[in-house]
Amino acid sequence: MDAESCVKEHPKHQQKIKIEQHTFTGGLWFAAWLFTIGYLHLSFWKGVLALIIWPYFIGVHASALLR
Repeated sequence: MDAESCVKEHPKHQQKIKIEQHTFTGGLWFAAWLFTIGYLHLSFWKGVLALIIWPYFIGVHASALLR
């Protein structure tokens, strides 16, 4: 049995790749973040800090709701 016939007998298993786009969710999150900064009248640096801290507090709140 030569190499070519072996390849023909055993076709390659191709893996399907699923591409997920989260553009809408990311855009909604960014819009809500900008709204929060504007609503609270935060300065630029407090807004940057809110970018880091705000998702943590939302996660803590959401995890408490799921219990």
